[in-house]
Amino acid sequence: MSENGNSSSGYQDIPEEDRRKAQVFFDRGKTVADTGNFEYAIEMYIQGLTVDPENTEAHQALREIALKRKASGGKDMGMLDKIRQPKPKDDKAAMLNFEKLMSYDPGSTERMLGVLQSAQKAGFYETVLWVGPILLQANANQKKSDFKHYIALADVYAAIDRYHLAAEAANYALAMRPDDMDLQQRMKNYAAEATMKEGNYGVAKSFRESVRDRDLQDKLLEDEKDVHTVDALERGIMEAEVAWKAAPEDQSKFTKFIDALRRPELDKFDEHAAALLEEHYQKTKQFKWRQRIGEIRMAQLGRKERDLRSEAERNKDTPEGQELIQQLRDFRAQKVKTELAEYQLVLEHYPTDSSARYQVALRTFQLGQYQESIAAFQQVRTDPKYRIAATILLGQAFLLAGYVDESVDTLKAVIDEYPNRGDERSMEMYYWYARALEAHKDIPASIKAFSQVAQWNFNYRDVQTRIKALRASLGS
Repeated sequence: MSENGNSSSGYQDIPEEDRRKAQVFFDRGKTVADTGNFEYAIEMYIQGLTVDPENTEAHQALREIALKRKASGGKDMGMLDKIRQPKPKDDKAAMLNFEKLMSYDPGSTERMLGVLQSAQKAGFYETVLWVGPILLQANANQKKSDFKHYIALADVYAAIDRYHLAAEAANYALAMRPDDMDLQQRMKNYAAEATMKEGNYGVAKSFRESVRDRDLQDKLLEDEKDVHTVDALERGIMEAEVAWKAAPEDQSKFTKFIDALRRPELDKFDEHAAALLEEHYQKTKQFKWRQRIGEIRMAQLGRKERDLRSEAERNKDTPEGQELIQQLRDFRAQKVKTELAEYQLVLEHYPTDSSARYQVALRTFQLGQYQESIAAFQQVRTDPKYRIAATILLGQAFLLAGYVDESVDTLKAVIDEYPNRGDERSMEMYYWYARALEAHKDIPASIKAFSQVAQWNFNYRDVQTRIKALRASLGS
């Protein structure tokens, strides 16, 4: 492992000789760009980046040329020129293809994403760190941010062990879907990883410096192994335990110790925390300690589900794949039942807890108990924090329980109330409104609602199939 914890075996360092060769192209590109010959300058920079694809100064210079070209009235690459683009033979060629296309349309977040993902696959991590912030800012500045772009950014950053950046991208995604529990857990995972990396390695160097220091770092780490066997999170656990045991009646110190045990998200520490919380609960009879045990159990179930999902994905093309998928389904059903019981217990003790009430309604819905969930969502949507999410789910529950008119009215009302257009939530409410209209036999209105979703995101769920089927039913 490299000095900053990167998966440095995947990083591609560029020899100095190649850097010198590439500089000839960059110098020529700058010269012709100064004369206003932007297309030739773009070609020169792409040629240079073919030799030295990790030269971030060249990447940035090329982008500045692209922006000047755009400001001077430069148009996107024509269709024939796009077709003539050579088919990439590897990830590096794919990255450069995307970057050339981006140079003709520097505002395209799709092309930025192509550069990012191809650079990561090719091992050009400095390029990832150059284009990542550009994509993040461009996506945030769009009238309708693309949720998937934030997730893709987080995935790429995590793949190269830049967890603080992954957490930042995921946080933007979480702002679009604040009730997404998987995303909330992902944020916690990134934060824990970032803490561990920083605690172990300090300030991160560039990937190039890391690769060049690798041999020295490996030796230093080996020499210090006997002295520094405890990682940063475990060290935090020990420090918190010492502080608590020095003042065992101090509940704030006990809470900090439990928080420290939770941070690594490992079963061995979670079990220790749960045992201590059970002792505290039995001694004090304060439900808050029992509530935290439930939180630990649900977090463990979440980790188990992710492991099963990953295993099923890895083996989807094998004979065992279908069996693993069924195991995952069965596990998810049991997980939801366990979570429902935990949140119901919280509600018994804290009847005004809107968060717990929303989670009970959601789990009831997920278990297919639609009639029961209707009343629960009606209650929870009185809280402004959950109003939109609960109303969308209420509309779905009405539809799935067979109350079609009520579903249409509920979803139409939330669409009229919701201020945004084209984000994930508006697509969800329009999609289910279209489904409700379809069930109501109002086919033209249903097509119109589905079409609106398709105009925002053509690949959203099954809208293409539904539009075609509904139009066919009208004979159009």
